[in-house]
Amino acid sequence: MCADTMLGELGMSGLGARGLGEADESEFSGLAERHRRELHVHCYRMLGSFEDAEDTVQETFMRAWRRRETFEGRSTFRAWLYRIATNACLDLLAKRRPEPATGGEVLWLQPYPDRLLDELPAGEADEPETVAVARETIELAYLVAVQHLAPRPRAVLILRDVLGWPAKNVAELLGDSVNSVNSALQRARTGMRQHLPAERQDWTGGQEDATTRELVRRYTDASVATDVKALASMLQDDVRFSMPPTPGLYVGRDAVVNYWIESGFEGMTGLRAVPTSVNRQPALAFYLWQQSEGAYLPLTIDVLRVTGGTITEITTFHDDQFPRLALPERLPADGTE
Repeated sequence: MCADTMLGELGMSGLGARGLGEADESEFSGLAERHRRELHVHCYRMLGSFEDAEDTVQETFMRAWRRRETFEGRSTFRAWLYRIATNACLDLLAKRRPEPATGGEVLWLQPYPDRLLDELPAGEADEPETVAVARETIELAYLVAVQHLAPRPRAVLILRDVLGWPAKNVAELLGDSVNSVNSALQRARTGMRQHLPAERQDWTGGQEDATTRELVRRYTDASVATDVKALASMLQDDVRFSMPPTPGLYVGRDAVVNYWIESGFEGMTGLRAVPTSVNRQPALAFYLWQQSEGAYLPLTIDVLRVTGGTITEITTFHDDQFPRLALPERLPADGTE
């Protein structure tokens, strides 16, 4: 990056010509905080966990503060933070949980609220192709698939295909050769093709699709009525259902319906639903009536993947995710918030 660009970036923080090494903690924090949301989304893609991403961004800022004098301005401050964040993710992946189960489960998967994704820099929305990449690479199906990659190929894929970094820059970040980076990228793309759905979902939150909207409405009504037959009619033959962090991946309409019946869903009463959206996908927060509380309390969140007018995947999260999604703590007896 040119010196003028760097001086402009530091000048915005009030540092002027003093440089990053002379920044006090308040000045440094002000400069770094502008990039918090995009770094958080980057770490979330790497780790699949909202909570782990939060911890890693904090670690990134701590490492950056301690190493601020090493910043020489050969890249943008933003790129420097991405470098630190990626390495912090790789460090965490080197010592955390085992790889996902063979069946495709990612038990640590957590949802990402659309209201927080809306905080990403507006510049990402300038080009239609950029918008498509940003949406597709935050879907739960993408997050699950990328978790099956080894950490370094995973980093290469995200840096090259999502962020659009040149191979040379990625090689410098990872301490590899350009040839090694290109080879890792090819392996990663092959791995993604093995784990991604054959057809990507067709859900565009900014341009609501009437067919999808109607399907979500019917799914809501059938769920509140616990009408398993009606729900089954909306599912694709090879629908997938999971409920992280609870183990179990159910594939196929019959397997999913049987699980619902065996779990006692059919015939349940006292449900309410609140529509929301996470990972740029339609979602429904369900509440269950609790007589002792005189209110409907949080139960689960269903996140839907919709393809061609049918539901192709349901990922259900537990009630501990409600606060993060800014959902009501309870619904009163009349069902209003």
